[in-house]
Amino acid sequence: MHILKIIHGYPPNYNAGSEVYSQSIVDELKKTNKITVLTREENEYIPDFNFRKESGDGADFVFVNMARGKDGYNHAAINKRFAELIKEIKPDVAHIGHLNHLSTGIVDELNKQNIPILFTLHDFWLMCPRGQFLQRNFDGENLYKLCDRQEDSKCAESCYRMYQSGIESSNDSKHWAEWVNQRMKITKEVIDKVDCFHAPSKYLMNRFIDDFNVPKEKIFYLDYGFPTHYLKPEIHSESDTFTFGYIGTHIAAKGVNLLIEAFKGIKGKAKLKIFGRELGQSTKALKKLAAECSNPVEFCGEYINHNLAKDVFSKVHAIVVPSIWGENSPLVIHEAQSCHIPVITADFGGMKEYVQNNVNGLLFQHRNVNSLREKLQFAVNHPAKMKLLGEKGYLHSENGEIPNIIEHCQELYQKYNYLLESKNAKPI
Repeated sequence: MHILKIIHGYPPNYNAGSEVYSQSIVDELKKTNKITVLTREENEYIPDFNFRKESGDGADFVFVNMARGKDGYNHAAINKRFAELIKEIKPDVAHIGHLNHLSTGIVDELNKQNIPILFTLHDFWLMCPRGQFLQRNFDGENLYKLCDRQEDSKCAESCYRMYQSGIESSNDSKHWAEWVNQRMKITKEVIDKVDCFHAPSKYLMNRFIDDFNVPKEKIFYLDYGFPTHYLKPEIHSESDTFTFGYIGTHIAAKGVNLLIEAFKGIKGKAKLKIFGRELGQSTKALKKLAAECSNPVEFCGEYINHNLAKDVFSKVHAIVVPSIWGENSPLVIHEAQSCHIPVITADFGGMKEYVQNNVNGLLFQHRNVNSLREKLQFAVNHPAKMKLLGEKGYLHSENGEIPNIIEHCQELYQKYNYLLESKNAKPI
């Protein structure tokens, strides 16, 4: 089977959850299938929408240059080149992971050529112009306020005010409300054009059913799969200093500042290790905040995913996932559970779906720094208890093991075949 994998970023250039997951399924599926990956790059020295081809490591890659079109969502130039591409490569099925930084018109071109589409939902981008239901709040108050639902005027006022002139008599707000309305009309139309949606958490699946009218028969729940061969428990060095770890990007939505604020008040021997690619002024601000902590905070830089167990999990006693938005199904939670590391995370979204309080980790009140501090202090005071929680692992399987990428891809492959048969596409 020739599978076209479409994702808005791909390692090593992009290493967030959707990108790492995409690489994992590509690495597995390419063993027995032909794989073409369509993804983006950001080269400021060539025109946007340029298509560049590259082959290597058992797969073909097509890179779309998107150095400037950050807030765009449907680009005629991409659609035209993509139509030419699929006529040339003739994929059997398309597996979309994200269309942000690409184009919603990709779906239309696949429909025109009768190519079945499976769409994995990684966040709320189809439902929310900014993808996470976090408001920008450009007025400087209530930074990153959690948004309960999409409304055109609210989007214009809270999230797109930064593009407005600031002149009260202008029609800027009306313009952006109309822009959002048109954008939402197009993304809602995607629902009818996609054959099947994959949700890695029941929380995300239910949000799309209840709030975006995705038909129940058109969406299925399947947790992420993982290459578990490198996610095995490692021996920890003996230490009476309880070490917390954070793994991820240094952006506001991830709540790293919330974690550092909570860590400030911890009593006893404790350490915080922050892993992830440093992001200029954002990381600089976090380091300044960390300097106020009485216990040490170490910024450990980026890591290689295949070395997670050895380079990260063997050096911490607990992982903290403090995200201030409704995370879907964080990979780091599963990866930590595979290595028997307890997780401290928020009682919200897909985070609480995979962690149960005092069963295989600890839950704190979402976005509440005092509640998080209490859980951190509990961990420092009860290291033996935390170790027992970590040993519980993943609660959605009988043996405590996270889903294996091999079995996961077998299920995906069955879905691909079903879509091909249902669409009466060309034979494999």
